[in-house]
Amino acid sequence: MIQPIEAVWRDEWGRLLALLVAQTRRLDLAEDALADAFERAARAWPEAGVPDNPPAWLLTAARRRILDRLRAEAVAARKQPLLAVEEGQRHGEGDLLRLVLLAAHPSLSEEAGAALTLRLVLGISTADIARLFLVPEPTMAARLTRARKKVVAAGVPLAIPDDEVLPQRLETVARVAYLAFTAGYAPGSGADVVRADLAGEAIRLVRLVRATGRVAEGNAALTALLALMLLQHARRDARVDAEGALVLLPAQDRSTWHRDEIDEGLALVGALTGGSRYGLVPRPTRPAPEGGVALVPRPTRPAPEDGVALQSALAAEYLLQALIAAEHARAAGAEETDWLAIADYYRQLEALTGSPVVRLNRAVAVAEAGDLDNALGLLDGLEEALPHSHRLPAVRAEFLSRAGRHTEAAAAYDLAIERCAHEPERDQLRFRRAALRLI
Repeated sequence: MIQPIEAVWRDEWGRLLALLVAQTRRLDLAEDALADAFERAARAWPEAGVPDNPPAWLLTAARRRILDRLRAEAVAARKQPLLAVEEGQRHGEGDLLRLVLLAAHPSLSEEAGAALTLRLVLGISTADIARLFLVPEPTMAARLTRARKKVVAAGVPLAIPDDEVLPQRLETVARVAYLAFTAGYAPGSGADVVRADLAGEAIRLVRLVRATGRVAEGNAALTALLALMLLQHARRDARVDAEGALVLLPAQDRSTWHRDEIDEGLALVGALTGGSRYGLVPRPTRPAPEGGVALVPRPTRPAPEDGVALQSALAAEYLLQALIAAEHARAAGAEETDWLAIADYYRQLEALTGSPVVRLNRAVAVAEAGDLDNALGLLDGLEEALPHSHRLPAVRAEFLSRAGRHTEAAAAYDLAIERCAHEPERDQLRFRRAALRLI
């Protein structure tokens, strides 16, 4: 059971920090004071009991700490650069959103923005963030310090931009959240198959942002991203076996998938697609050249027949990925997956992004749909675009194995194993390579 102070930290850190930053315009001072207030609470509450209003207690303690610091460091404090705060800003209204937008400002790299957002908005410790991003704690501490200084030096305002700019800024937040989620859902290196805590924190971040107001709640990119993350995160318990090894999707025990999260993800997809079952594209037992995602300029035009109109390429990208995840979520078993539908979603996604990774995934879907020759053809030319990828030779090895070209498949597996830096995946590749020898 979560202890009271941990629950307050989890639920209130970002909001309290946003209030203190708005009042002090000092990220460092606000962070230190709030952390000090929580430390005091950890010492006082077990003996004195939890106060009637824990957030108010913490805010008062933090403000006292700030006053102490300002008195003791008056001269130095006056020399500190200040954050710009919009004139007439009313504290308490959108403070958390202002903090989110500050931490995920476009002036920062997405990785730096993700780390700073986790620290400022969710209150995750520097040590934990370092562990999640697989870097030493001093390295992450230095990275966070540079990010804070860059935000201040760039004159990034602690403000909510106007309605013309806000959707773009919210999309930056979405990219930052998805970067953090991907680091947890599919670590690129290390021993972990999945870091569910980081993926869960990224979901919590998107929920917090969407709860800040009408514009954020109605942002299609954030909605599609939340659906995508929920549908993928719902499989977390099935992706690792009792020995900690990676379990591929076809072999997963679907009874362990979190159905409540799947239901929520499907509902969000339905909200974006007009309430139809998947809505976006007619289920393609045949190619659907005219249906699909359509990007439209402002103002919104009616969606094309059998399609959904979105005003953002990022929203369309996340929605297509969510639709793919929805297909997996809906299938009672791997053999019942509608690979034709998934292949068509990937076709649209490739047309939208031009990503070689998407083309690789499309090839997998086409192969699963039964067209192995076409799937192999889709891999042509990807080596130049993905020269260091282990997944490309791994996929090629699987296709060659299915085609009975075992010698070529073995060579492709060897290349995939050589390139793979993720130990659980490397074990899985070695297993498949060994099984190939038995054929």
